[in-house]
Amino acid sequence: MGTSQEVVLIAELGNRFGVPILSLANEVPVWASLRWPFLINAARSQLLQMKAIAAIVQSCQWRRVNIIYEDNKAESIIPHLFTALQEADAEINELLPLPPEPPSLFLSERLMSLRNRQSRVFIVHTSATLAKSIFREAKKLEMMEEEYVWITTDSTANFFDTFNTSIISSMQGALGVKSYIANSSKRIADFRSRFQVMFRSQFPEEQFAEPGISSLQAYDAMWAVVVATEGRPSAKRLRNSTSNTPVASMGGRNLLARILASKFEGLTGPIYFKNGMLHPAARIFSIVNVVGVSTELGYWTEEHGFSKTVGANSHYNKSIGVLRQIIWPGGPWSVPRGWASAAGGKRLRIVVPSGNNHKEFVNVSYDGPGGSIRVTGFVIDVFNATLARLPYALPCDFIGYDGLYETLVYLVYNQTFDAAIGDTAILANRSKFAEFSQPFTEPGIQMVVYENPKTINKARLFMKPFTGALWISIAAITVYNGFVVSMIERKKDNPDFRGSRRKQIGTMLSTSFITLFSLKGEGLHSNLSRMVMVAWLFLALVTNQTFTANLSSLITLQQISYESLVTIDTLRMSNAKVGCDADSFVGAYLRNVFKIQDENIVGIRNEEEYATALVNGSIGAAFLEIPYIKAFMAKHCKGFTASGPIYKVGGFGFVFPKNSPYIPDISQAVVNISETLMDMLQISLNNSKCSASKSDHASIGIAPFIGPFLVTFGTSSLALFIFYCLPCIPRFRQHQQPEVQQLQQHDPRIDEQILFASEMENQAGWQ
Repeated sequence: MGTSQEVVLIAELGNRFGVPILSLANEVPVWASLRWPFLINAARSQLLQMKAIAAIVQSCQWRRVNIIYEDNKAESIIPHLFTALQEADAEINELLPLPPEPPSLFLSERLMSLRNRQSRVFIVHTSATLAKSIFREAKKLEMMEEEYVWITTDSTANFFDTFNTSIISSMQGALGVKSYIANSSKRIADFRSRFQVMFRSQFPEEQFAEPGISSLQAYDAMWAVVVATEGRPSAKRLRNSTSNTPVASMGGRNLLARILASKFEGLTGPIYFKNGMLHPAARIFSIVNVVGVSTELGYWTEEHGFSKTVGANSHYNKSIGVLRQIIWPGGPWSVPRGWASAAGGKRLRIVVPSGNNHKEFVNVSYDGPGGSIRVTGFVIDVFNATLARLPYALPCDFIGYDGLYETLVYLVYNQTFDAAIGDTAILANRSKFAEFSQPFTEPGIQMVVYENPKTINKARLFMKPFTGALWISIAAITVYNGFVVSMIERKKDNPDFRGSRRKQIGTMLSTSFITLFSLKGEGLHSNLSRMVMVAWLFLALVTNQTFTANLSSLITLQQISYESLVTIDTLRMSNAKVGCDADSFVGAYLRNVFKIQDENIVGIRNEEEYATALVNGSIGAAFLEIPYIKAFMAKHCKGFTASGPIYKVGGFGFVFPKNSPYIPDISQAVVNISETLMDMLQISLNNSKCSASKSDHASIGIAPFIGPFLVTFGTSSLALFIFYCLPCIPRFRQHQQPEVQQLQQHDPRIDEQILFASEMENQAGWQ
């Protein structure tokens, strides 16, 4: 018996007369032995192959599939396929049941309805006869072209080699999952040889004389009966035996028990029964591809996945890419997307919040009364970029919704909408009803306050009058002036600048910095040094007076308006009011976590109201999510600052129903675009930048002092040039003018004077 209908009919007779019944049907349910105790399923259960098919679907990232099945062959297989596909994060787009022999027009109409759908992945679970008709009709309807995927179960794939050329030509590119048989054993080789001889003698017109899986299963089933009646006879003794077997005298129940107790190595693998069914010892399936003929690509095992070979040294992988090259329908080498943008395809109904406070993130508008909806903003840009990264099309329609975000999530939960796209924070209570994608914004809540001079650090207040660049410039010009003075005074034999190198460096630095506060002119021997110090004193007086005035202003303002830094504790203790988005989860967070009284929580419905309320003191602080703070600071950074720690909660995510097949792909796509999210946010904020300084009391930069700095630097450089370069000019002229040489020849005293001057210069040099 090969079908479940035949099994049911004959199993009833077996129960009535107490005769063991052996079935070769793969679809016998597991509870059959309880209803028909004399029924023995001698064919290995092929339910595991549904996991092999699901593994192919998952590896190729197809999220929607169509199933074409034969009514009388699917009562036990289809539920297992449902479960396997669900575990592979795929959903069934269409189910097409077919009768065993459908009329050609009926079959064409049904396939045409599938062609108009978006999904292009088809799983065929029918008899080989019906599969031939399906593929012939699919070829006529141009459904064996690019972007189409066809996968058949073993009920068809086991018979690929028996199909004639016309059928095979209509199946090019189809994949098949078939039973695995180890053909290397000597016993199978002997069986195949004997089978071919007998088959050709009885059916000389048939070209294919190889034994199929049904032949092997039938042989093992008969061998189980022989073992039960004869013990473990040899094939030779069975062929030569003429005596009657003691089956009748054994009794039906005794024979049933002996068959179920059989245990031997069969052609299809180890043979032993459990609960009236042949134990599925072999968990290996062959993956074949129709390319001219049926070509074996590799294997799949439940424990390890895909591999090219079977054995201890095989390399396994969860990806189908480790198999030999697959030729898909239409001839492409790359994995088909398995979908197409069809007009009749299902479009997702996406709900978008229209009453949000922050329009930079989600903005819903309409083209006139009753016109089409328009959605813009950062969140919509992220969603569109995510859809572009998906391995399949996901057409959708946006619907505006003005209400609470909790209600919006619940509408997705009860499947009023297929998803929700907006600035929806990921929260624990919301995750009970729906499933969120990977967050695409930084999670967290922080406090925004209006800055006053109170925020200046008193310990570093003396640094505030000047910017860092100006401080560095003052130090550099001071050291440079000290170096120039030291070089000049050392040549003038000034005892303060003589001695060891360490002493000279100390004298140079001390002279430079003391000059900031007084003119040390009485200890200098050279007029050039005094010129340098006068220019430096001019700059020192300007910087001193500016520093003193700006520091006095800062101290005075701080004493007038000094208050304690704003914290959660100070807000709570002072009973100050705080602001947050109206109808947001932040209000509940402030009540439950920060213990702020309800009357002190102000709900704000417009982003612009935050700045006004903070400046006029209506609220002491505003609590916003991190993305909102970035948007606020991009437009209102003057006098405002984000203060305090970031409380890790929230983060925006896309909302889908529980166990949605799109969540893995959506989350992966969000991760893939994570590097561009900041650029997208900046574009959505229209590149807003604050031109004003954040502080009301800006530090003075180097620009106002460029003139005095140039005067001081130029004076020092000129003095250094005069001191070192001008004495060299007479020597240069001495070598260039012949008159001097002639004079030296007539007056030797000139040579003595030059030698005396040279010795004096050496004494004034470095020791």
